[in-house]
Amino acid sequence: MKLLLRILITAILVMAIAYIMKGVIVDEFTTALTVAIILALLNFFVKPIIVLLTIPVTIFTLGLFLLVINAIMILVCDHFVDGFSVNSFWTAMLFSIILSLSQSLVYQITGDTK
Repeated sequence: MKLLLRILITAILVMAIAYIMKGVIVDEFTTALTVAIILALLNFFVKPIIVLLTIPVTIFTLGLFLLVINAIMILVCDHFVDGFSVNSFWTAMLFSIILSLSQSLVYQITGDTK
């Protein structure tokens, strides 16, 4: 149940951020729900492998390379989901930062911990 709530919150945040940002387009709520599910799957299966392979770069950049990895996850999600579009890498990076911060804030308010 907690996972479904997290996916629903992420979908709502994706819709809200896409409404605010000009470079991000989400057609409808079902698209945002699909984006939330695909992002969850990518973050669970693909991201740990990429983080493991880029440990030297991440250490060298003092962890800032993780922002690049998050942006790449958004771009991969853009590739797989029809109706979800991100204009550029920098837009994806800003979108991922805003999404991460807003998720942290909402989870903190609702008392949901990771």
